[in-house]
Amino acid sequence: MDDDALLALATRLATEAAAAINAVRAAGFAVARKADHSPVTEADRIAEALIVEGLRAAAPHIPVIAEEEIEAGTAPTGPGPRFWLVDPLDGTREFAAGRDNFTVNVGLVAQGRPVLGAVALPATGEVFWGRAGAGAFKRDAAGTRAISVRRIPDEGLTVMGSHHYQDDPRMTRFLEGRHVARIVNIGSAEKFCRVAEGSADLYPRFGRTMEWDTAAPQAVLEAAGGTIRLLHGGGALGYGKPGWANPAFVCEGRA
Repeated sequence: MDDDALLALATRLATEAAAAINAVRAAGFAVARKADHSPVTEADRIAEALIVEGLRAAAPHIPVIAEEEIEAGTAPTGPGPRFWLVDPLDGTREFAAGRDNFTVNVGLVAQGRPVLGAVALPATGEVFWGRAGAGAFKRDAAGTRAISVRRIPDEGLTVMGSHHYQDDPRMTRFLEGRHVARIVNIGSAEKFCRVAEGSADLYPRFGRTMEWDTAAPQAVLEAAGGTIRLLHGGGALGYGKPGWANPAFVCEGRA
């Protein structure tokens, strides 16, 4: 399969997983706790199984690193130069609390960089996808269209922030001297997508994230013309790191 076919696969599986999550939500569900005390639900497990099985069936030569398999200790080690990163339900806390800001993330990494990805928003029916050099796209009730980051409007920056860190003093310090119109605090990779589609301009992330949280939305953002850099030092956010944890970073649209 070439990269176009792999992107179509990721987009289809993310969309199918979003439908499965919505079905679990409609039926009702229990919330359990993992070893790190973060929440997990039946929706996480069903969505991950659907995505992982689909990826391995269609592209068996590409290893899959998925959040719940990592937790269970069953994910492959030393995945090689190309591998999938899957977060079947990014924003489980939002999902469990009845909020709508959660996503399905399916991204492909090559040589330490995300090269394509799909992000589905089950609650809104939106799906975003993108590939390096081929642009980024969004599908919703209005149809499918290309998306791109925007120039900062005259009224100032729309800044995306984490729902669970909305009183973080680091945000105040980071925004000092910037012309800010509004700050929007929500959960999940949706924040990347709002910058990618040009409805927001900046997303600084100070707290911990994992590689499966960011690979797919980073691919979408960069395909839409945005950038992501490390908060300290300004280098690239790399993938395949020991332990899979990310340092702090900043997502930006067009300067």
